[in-house]
Parts: sequence; C-alpha cells; structure tokens
Amino acid sequence: MKESLSILGSTGSIGTQTLEVVRGLGLNVCALAAAKNIVLLEKQIREFQPQIAAVFDPLAAKQLKTAVKDLPVKVVQGMDGLCEAACLPTAGLVCNSVVGMVGLKPTLAAIRAGKDVALSNKETLVAGGALVMREAEKHHVRILPVDSEHSAIFQCLQGSPGKRAVRRILLTASGGPFFGKTREELQSVTPEQALKHPNWNMGPKVTIDSSTMMNKGLEVIEASWLFGVPDEKIDILVQRESVVHSMVEFQDHSVIAQMGVPDMRLPIQYAITYPERIPSQTAELDLAAYGSLTFARPDEKTFRCLAACRRALRRGGLAPAAANGANEAAVKLFLNHKISFCAIADLVWEAMERQPDVERVNEVEEILEADARARSFVLQKVKI
Repeated sequence: MKESLSILGSTGSIGTQTLEVVRGLGLNVCALAAAKNIVLLEKQIREFQPQIAAVFDPLAAKQLKTAVKDLPVKVVQGMDGLCEAACLPTAGLVCNSVVGMVGLKPTLAAIRAGKDVALSNKETLVAGGALVMREAEKHHVRILPVDSEHSAIFQCLQGSPGKRAVRRILLTASGGPFFGKTREELQSVTPEQALKHPNWNMGPKVTIDSSTMMNKGLEVIEASWLFGVPDEKIDILVQRESVVHSMVEFQDHSVIAQMGVPDMRLPIQYAITYPERIPSQTAELDLAAYGSLTFARPDEKTFRCLAACRRALRRGGLAPAAANGANEAAVKLFLNHKISFCAIADLVWEAMERQPDVERVNEVEEILEADARARSFVLQKVKI
C-alpha cells in the first residue's frame, strides 16, 4: 500500500470518494489538483495539507493562492501544474480521476517519472492506449484500474497463468436509465432525464456517457489495452443490478466473476492497497436481499455509440481519439440543450469515420490534434 498519494481531479465524484478512502486508511496526500472548484479544493487543502495544489484554470489558481496564503502549500496552474502534481517525488501513487482528454498528459508525465497510476480517466487509454502502454512498459510502472469493471477484470485475472488462458472478457453494464428503449423513444430525451442513473452516483459527463452507452464503448477500448485482448474477445452483458462488476471466461469455460455493492470506494481502495485487501467502508453484499440477478445483451443498433467505439478499436490509430473527442464535444452540446440525445451517437460515428487511418501513434501531439479535429467537426456540423 502506498503511503503518499497525488490525487488529480480531487473535487470530482471519483476524487472526493478517493479522499474518503484516504481518510479512512489514514494515508498522506502530497498533491491535489482540480479544474476550477477552488471552494471545495481549499477545504481539501486545509484538511489534507498537501505540498502542491494544482488548478487548471489560471484565474481560479490566482484566487486559490490568495485563499490559502496562510498555508505552506505551493499553488500551480494549467497543464504544467497538473503534470508537476503528477510527478511529485514524494508521491508513491498518482490517482488520476480527471475527466476528459486533459488527463492524458499528466498520466504520461507520471509514468515517465516512474510513478504507478491508479487510473479512472478513460480518455488516457481510449485516445492514447498504444502510447501509454508502451511508456508504462518502458518505465516499469503499473496502471491500476479504478473503473469498477476494469478493477473487476483485474481482480478476476489474479493468479491466471497468462493471456493464453483467457477465452473472453465479459464486461458488464448497468444499461443506464434508458435500457430497453427504442431509438424513437430516445429522440425526445432531455439532459435532466439522462442524468438520472439508476445505480451509480457519478459526474454529469460520465452519467450521460452511461445513458448513451458510450461509456461501455470506451471501456471496451480500455479493456483491450489494459489486458491485451482484441475486440472480438470482449463481450458486453447488461447487468441491471450492478452487482456483478465484470467476469472473465477461461479456455476451459470456467467463469470467474467479481461482485460487490455498487460503490466506487471498493475499486478505489483496491487500487490504492493492491495487492493487499483490508477492511473497507463499503457495505456487505447481501445476495439474498437482491433475490435474483438479471443479464441481457445490449442493443447496439439503438445505442450506436457502443458500436462506434468497437469500430474505432478495430480501426486503431487515431480513430479512438476522434470518437472520444467528438463525444466530449457532443455531450457538452447536449447538456446545454443544443442537440438531441440521439445526435450524440450520429456525431461520434461521423467524426470517427472522417479520421484517416494511421499505422502507429508515436507522439501525444498526434492524439491531441485528432481530438481537436473531431471537436471542431462537431461544432461546425452543429453550426456553433
């Protein structure tokens, strides 16, 4: 278990739950980072007394510096500040829960500084999977998954004799708030309806991604990079109760599942304490109280974001970065009532297919350029 942590995205849903875990374990926090919520960040700084506090927004960083001038904390800003927080020498583990493409550079910075990374920032592996995993291997660091599904797969694989023993990964999905709906029924969905997830408490962007099933498509891409398996070896099962977090089937058709109550603090704690298991703040799983667990296949024709991500993974290169960038731009437009719910998938598909094929991604700038092109395409298409 790492004694000192750098927590990027500390004011978001995963970040605040990470700090709950840290508080319960009595660990030290050497760095905190946030986008611009300096009211909450100041409270966190006063409680956890980090060496560094990074704020992505320059104006907010200036305000924070004034607010905490009585404390011995160094306030830094922008992408350089995030990367500094990710590379702090005293950090034993970097927890990256930043939302969006902004998380890619700090992840690479932490890896190149020799830091293990507890990763919940999907975009890091979706857009930059090949580059990130090459760098992790080169610098001999571990990427410890925090997403409940990838944590589950990681746990199921403990003790596995190797990749050849794995027949397929069974990635579970809650199905979001619109499971079973037709495309026609989804045309009039509002942001307020899409933000009501039945099982999980998450930030707005991730919650919208769950409602479109884009999150599951992104997780397919992540799983492919994390566990070294191709798209055809990753199946998705809708598990409405969110109790079975994912499964692994082996060559002998034996299936190992990881289960627990839907509480993100469990995979967060496992990433922090790995390979140890110690008492947690999460509730016990009472299967008798559930009575039964249900499984179904996803409807990829209705929830087209999922199919778009599979297509992007098969194409490789910069196609996943384009799909991700288009989705981030489209979700923002949807939350601002600028486009319809179903338009999100349409824009993701179109932007992804417009991305030219490339054989190998060598530099982070290539990824960021593909991301920017996809976002620009979405805005031009919607005429914003």
